[in-house]
Amino acid sequence: MTDTLKRLETIIAARREGDPSSSYVASLTAKGRDKIAQKVGEEAVETVIAALGGDKTDLTKEAADLVFHLAVLLADAGLSFDDVFAELDARDGVSGLAEKAARKES
Repeated sequence: MTDTLKRLETIIAARREGDPSSSYVASLTAKGRDKIAQKVGEEAVETVIAALGGDKTDLTKEAADLVFHLAVLLADAGLSFDDVFAELDARDGVSGLAEKAARKES
């Protein structure tokens, strides 16, 4: 995992238990997983809009927001980017079409 993602996970872990009045992560965590997931969805939509707009700076900023909120969601679920990367590694060398078809079978 990149140092940036590891640092982000460490910061989020520390702030999850903080004071919701002074920490965005703590306030989002206090609102529950439904609200965190909603924020991930909002950021995903904003990322798509930025991608379609063609502005690389906007896309970069929205993608960073998406990754941040995804990290908060993963932390809330007791997961990390290492878990996500392990899943990606397990898919390495498997056709995306075959992997998708296998998910439909289970």
